[in-house]
Amino acid sequence: MLGGRHLDDPTGTRAVASAARGARRSCGYASSMGKIRVIVAKVGLDGHDRGAKVVARALRDAGVEVIYTGLHQTPEQIVAAAIQEDVDAVGLSILSGAHMTLFRRVIELLAERGAADIVVFGGGIIPDADIEELSRMGVAKIFTPGAPTTDIVAWVRAELGHVVAESQAT
Repeated sequence: MLGGRHLDDPTGTRAVASAARGARRSCGYASSMGKIRVIVAKVGLDGHDRGAKVVARALRDAGVEVIYTGLHQTPEQIVAAAIQEDVDAVGLSILSGAHMTLFRRVIELLAERGAADIVVFGGGIIPDADIEELSRMGVAKIFTPGAPTTDIVAWVRAELGHVVAESQAT
């Protein structure tokens, strides 16, 4: 870092985004209503979004502030929206089989932009054999088909509720 900028980020975009997010969280701005903020995104070419919409509605009904990005989002679009919306987590829904590539890219982009503190979780048709590798990659939780929405809501509250509480305490 040189003069507040990372050497690999000469425009200072990464440092500014990280500082702004930290400032909003430390003053309670991001969670002024005490709400967890989550983006639910359909990444890649997958065109089936019923499950993502069901999860988004369940989270919303449980008091989580949800931003649904819609279909066919690129990892770059999702990460840009996550930073702009100052979310606590990104929930990816993937049914296309490209989960290893797409989760990895989202996590890489979050790290590159100084937003590695944003939790990534997801769901869809993901083989059990890939879940452990996704976990090592940094994906916090994978929900497979048939997961009750109550389990997803409970996990989001348990995983992210302390983030909101800590930001309000400072």
